[in-house]
Amino acid sequence: MGRPVVHFEIIGKDGPALRSFYSDLFGWKINTDNPMNYGIVSADGGPGIGGGIGVGPEDYAGHVTFYVGVPDVEAALAQAESLGGSRMMGPEKVMDDIEIGLFQDPEGHMIGVVKTPE
Repeated sequence: MGRPVVHFEIIGKDGPALRSFYSDLFGWKINTDNPMNYGIVSADGGPGIGGGIGVGPEDYAGHVTFYVGVPDVEAALAQAESLGGSRMMGPEKVMDDIEIGLFQDPEGHMIGVVKTPE
């Protein structure tokens, strides 16, 4: 396998309601104890990947996406652009030491990349 999917994200207008919905539906334990009040969903060492549930900017409908681990966010975004994708954001530091970027594939699907160790 190439680079793995390492994180999912659900962003909407009402973070607490979304967190409650997914927690009740799937039994996810969601921790918002961080400066961004971003709901961290941990895989707790079991199967699956962790993710997050949060609030987007005002008047933003939201999104659901996944993040792929890459050693170099800028290089991944540049390569996506060279292959017909378009950069949406990044590289950008979030939550202290996490570097991410977002791009759209040639059909407009939003995909994230996050810096991970090689």
